[in-house]
Amino acid sequence: MRAARLIKMVLLLQARPSMTAAELAGELEVSERTITRDAQALSEAGVPVYADRGRTGGYRLIGGYRTRLTGLGRSEAEALFLSGVPGALREMGLEDASSAARLKVSAALMPSLRDASQSASQRFHLDAPGWFRDIPAPELLPPLADAVWDDRRVTARYRRQDDEVERELEPYGLVLKAGVWYLCARVQGMPDTGSFRVYRIDRFTAIAAGEARFVRDEEFDLPGFWDERAAQFARAILRSEVVLRLSGPGVRQLPYAIDVVSVREALESASEPDAEGWVTVTLPVENEEIAYTQLMSLGPEAEVLAPATLRERFAAAATHMASRYE
Repeated sequence: MRAARLIKMVLLLQARPSMTAAELAGELEVSERTITRDAQALSEAGVPVYADRGRTGGYRLIGGYRTRLTGLGRSEAEALFLSGVPGALREMGLEDASSAARLKVSAALMPSLRDASQSASQRFHLDAPGWFRDIPAPELLPPLADAVWDDRRVTARYRRQDDEVERELEPYGLVLKAGVWYLCARVQGMPDTGSFRVYRIDRFTAIAAGEARFVRDEEFDLPGFWDERAAQFARAILRSEVVLRLSGPGVRQLPYAIDVVSVREALESASEPDAEGWVTVTLPVENEEIAYTQLMSLGPEAEVLAPATLRERFAAAATHMASRYE
């Protein structure tokens, strides 16, 4: 336990010019007294940890000290090489930087681990876009990615329904969802200044990054923000309801036809199976038109009970199909 903590302490000091005992204690979840003892132990072991005294002092490494990555195990090294998404890096214009970084990490590894990149890439591959769609990368993604990396404010023109709007944005992060790129940004100069919003990058028509940088909110959590907004969006578009009877196979097929949020809510409140083994569910949907298209894929494993207009539409479709196959 202590050895792992000492290694982490060295890596933290490599990543930052200086850290106070309180900051190190918070990162390592120990007391400041333990930090003092650990720093002394590292110094005795030959790691040049220097303590600056005084109220603004702290710990730092001197002489450009760097540790080699000899502490990695095989599974850790292979996991490291799985952390990138090659297609996404290429679309952001970071393929060359990623390749150089991987080479440098490989060179720093112990000889016995230098095949980790090859062994990982031949066993796992992430293909982010959905099936049957070839979604081109947005043209404005590379300059927007640069602005995200540099914390630079951008002036953006955005296509919204039938018009275009101009926004001053602080670009915080990029998200790739099912082959579609999104920007999470804080809006400036608007009534909702300071609020975070989500934009589809393929709807930007112009991006101009200035010289001004913004101060990033250190409490902003991109994965948490995205999860929350994605859940809000999924619920917001479900404005209608459909009552269904489903067979056993219909229940199993439902997640492949309808959004997972709808399915989860519907099955949680499903009725007990009737004499035929069918269950009744109330399914949140966007509207009747989309529900018709989605539920048709269930075929005879689903029966629409309500609304009456949708049931009538399915009945008419079933009659028409039966006449085709007489």
